[in-house]
This record gives sequence, structure tokens and C-alpha cells, in this order.
Amino acid sequence: MNQPSKRDRLKPVELLVLSGILSLFVGLTVLLSTRDPILAAIFFGVAFIVVLVVMAMFSLSIKPNDAEQHEIDDNGHDGTGDEQRPLGH
Repeated sequence: MNQPSKRDRLKPVELLVLSGILSLFVGLTVLLSTRDPILAAIFFGVAFIVVLVVMAMFSLSIKPNDAEQHEIDDNGHDGTGDEQRPLGH
């Protein structure tokens, strides 16, 4: 079984850090404009969730390149051609 690459393992951390940075910007902007820490915390939380969901949806919508598509197509097969493939549901 192939182990995922370092880039594949760090992708969720990358999304969390980017979401945290953008939501921190929103929270600080609200805090500096309203001087209400509770409202700033609410906006921080909402922005964190929204940015995280949007970034995850963008990462799911990216079309795989040729190497990734080849890996998806050949995943679990040894290339001999004599595997019995199950029929679709």
C-alpha cells in the first residue's frame, strides 16, 4: 500500500491555517470597528467555518491532472488485466 505524500498529508493543515488567518482578519476588523469582543468572537467563528467550507469545496472541484487521473484509474490493480471487476450498482 502506498503511503500518501507529505503534501497530501499536510493539505488539511494548510486549509485550517488559511481559514484561521482569514477569520482572524475578520475578527480583528470587527473588534477594531465595534470594540465589542463578543461580536468579534462570533464573526471570527462564522468566518472560520465559512472560509473552511468554501476552501474545501474549491479543493474538491479541481480537476485532476493526467498523472492523478492515471493513479485514480489504476488504483488497486496490478496491471495484468485479469482482475475480475465488479459490476456497477
